[in-house]
Parts: sequence; C-alpha cells; structure tokens
Amino acid sequence: MVAAQVRFVVVGHHSRRQHADALASHIGAHLVIDEDNHGANWNHRRALEWASRQPCRVVVLEDDALPVPWFINKVIPWLNDKPDDLISFYLGTGRPPQYQSQIAERLIAADRTRADYITLPQLIHGVCYSVPPQHLPRVLARWDSNKPADFALGDAWGAPVVYPCWSLVDHADGEPVERHPDRLPRTERRRAWRLHG
Repeated sequence: MVAAQVRFVVVGHHSRRQHADALASHIGAHLVIDEDNHGANWNHRRALEWASRQPCRVVVLEDDALPVPWFINKVIPWLNDKPDDLISFYLGTGRPPQYQSQIAERLIAADRTRADYITLPQLIHGVCYSVPPQHLPRVLARWDSNKPADFALGDAWGAPVVYPCWSLVDHADGEPVERHPDRLPRTERRRAWRLHG
C-alpha cells in the first residue's frame, strides 16, 4: 500500500494558497502554509519537523512544483533504491547559475555510462526532495535558519545529493514569493533540465 511506504507534504505560501491546496489534494499531501511571510527556510523546517513524526519516508514539495503523471508510482522505486540518500526530484536550469555547467557535464557523463542519476555536493533546489527518516534528527539539529531553505538543508545534510537525470517534477516558473538577501531579480528560466516522460 502506497500510504504505508511514503507520505507527502506541500510547503505553501499564503499568496499561492489555491495552487498549494490543489497540489496537496492531487497527491494526498499534508499542507503547511506560511500565513505571515516567515519565509521558505522557516516553512521547510516545519515540513521536516512534521516529516520526523511520520512512520515512513516523506517527500516534500513546494507549492509551485508540477508533478509528472503517475508521480507517486515513479517516486517509490527511487526511495526504495536509495534508502540512505537525500534525493532531489527536480534538477533545474537557471538557478543557481554557478552549478549549471557542472550539471551539464554530469548529465553528459551519465548519458555515456547509461546512469539514471547524478550527484551534486549540495541541494540546490527545494522544489521536491526527500530526506531519509533516520537522518532527519541530525538534519534538524544542524539546521541554519539564516540560509536559503535549499542550502540550509544541503549544508545540514553534509553529503552528496542524488538527482535523477529525468526530474519527476517541473517548476511553475512564476514570480518568486521569497525575498532574497541579494535583492536581485530572478530572471533566469527555472525549469527542469529533463522531465520524465
């Protein structure tokens, strides 16, 4: 039974409540909404605290994630195959720019060896990911509330992150709700490098 193997939580912002509700309903997810502009770091931590109280592995999705058809059925084999790895089900273009050439090189190398995933030293997107439950206490204990959510998680994880070559979610590349410390606009196209199916 799927429910016994994996649960889902959607991290939502109040300005995108309608989309967050629809996504949570579509995949049967728990929903955590930031009602007061606390920020993505705060809300992702809430999602991971909820995940730490579940009896199974949890997949976290942001409210602007666009799951591929049969998303749940495609996620489960990855979780079963990588029980000890942090997995990001989204590998995106544009942001962060400093990783894009490395991503391209690793995807080409994966194609050569017919590998179905690459690894990167950091979590670079918070769009859709799953932390192994046995590692959640350590991740929460090492969490830095001053970093962007994806880097806070990646740094707290402290090990390579698995990215399927074919993402299982795309990203609805709309106006960001997060206020970034550098105050620079996010103008790069933020979509999946390769989308499953």
